[in-house]
Amino acid sequence: MKIYRVTNEAESHIIEEIAHLFLQQRTMDGEPEEKSRTFAGIKMALENPDKSGIIIAEEENSVIGVAFFNLGVSLRIGGPYLWLNELYVHEKHRNRGIARKLLLHLIYWAERDGIKSIELETGINNSVTKHLYNSLDFHDIISKRYAFHF
Repeated sequence: MKIYRVTNEAESHIIEEIAHLFLQQRTMDGEPEEKSRTFAGIKMALENPDKSGIIIAEEENSVIGVAFFNLGVSLRIGGPYLWLNELYVHEKHRNRGIARKLLLHLIYWAERDGIKSIELETGINNSVTKHLYNSLDFHDIISKRYAFHF
């Protein structure tokens, strides 16, 4: 298995598989499939590596796991931070430590590049991901997230 950050030069089948995994995740969450928005977001992320990125787990030329993140600057921590938007592993490949490997790759990359914090959110009742995050020394931040969409 290879784990790496995807670049703008990625082959089209890699982009297709990334989009498929993101759409699969959203379908599980009850959101409608928005293929054109997903492709536009992937393209934008890859064209702006100083603002966002995608890390994948690839096995036998298939994308089996994906992490999508944004980069920002925090006044609270006095420097750059990473917001992990999505972490998803295909159902057939779960319970093999792939999500952990994606996160460890992300942590290593972030620390090497001077990122001061990694933040994310998960569902209140998602005990599996909570266990994963806590096992890697992520800690709970009590807050309520809000959104405004155009």
